[in-house]
Amino acid sequence: MKLDKSSMLLYAVTDSSWLNGRSLAQDVEDVLKAGATFIQLREKNADYEHILKLAKEIKALTDKYDVPFVIDDNIDVAVAVDADGVHVGQSDTEAKKAREILGENKIVGVSAGNLKEALEAEKNGADYIGIGAMFHTDTKKDHTNITFEEAKKITEAVNIPVVAIGGINKNNILELKGTGVDGVAVISAIFAQDDRYKAAKELLALSREIVK
Repeated sequence: MKLDKSSMLLYAVTDSSWLNGRSLAQDVEDVLKAGATFIQLREKNADYEHILKLAKEIKALTDKYDVPFVIDDNIDVAVAVDADGVHVGQSDTEAKKAREILGENKIVGVSAGNLKEALEAEKNGADYIGIGAMFHTDTKKDHTNITFEEAKKITEAVNIPVVAIGGINKNNILELKGTGVDGVAVISAIFAQDDRYKAAKELLALSREIVK
């Protein structure tokens, strides 16, 4: 799948912690209906079979809405469901290895916490970079925050799309204006909210403001 910067606008990262009786597929469809431009399946504590089941359900939805779909750090599942690609962290499977296994036509996204890591990710064949954490986040307790200045340096130095991640919500998202990011990746700002559709719709409008 061809990836362009507009795909980064509202990058929704799943989390099953807040389902409260709903299915993850139901939540994802609500988010897609609201206009999410990218979906990542991120299930850190589930076994292979469960992730595979979720991936199949979500792949059917992202195909329906024509939105890129990647799996977090699980190349085997990505291959099994023919996902659009994977997202890997600095401590996960290396971008080069992911590219070798998935081939040139799949998406490889890489996390970066500073300019050096971002440049390395681009050199190793990443299609986009997720930079963060931009703000304090409980999802990645070991991550230090990236400054506004560092984010700007990264977006000016690389030629691939950049999405900001980490603690982003409707109250702080506009602080990213001027960094040059192509959009935001969010978890709890969507999936921990009572109305996922409304939360995604609001964040999409705000994200358009920061990329103007």
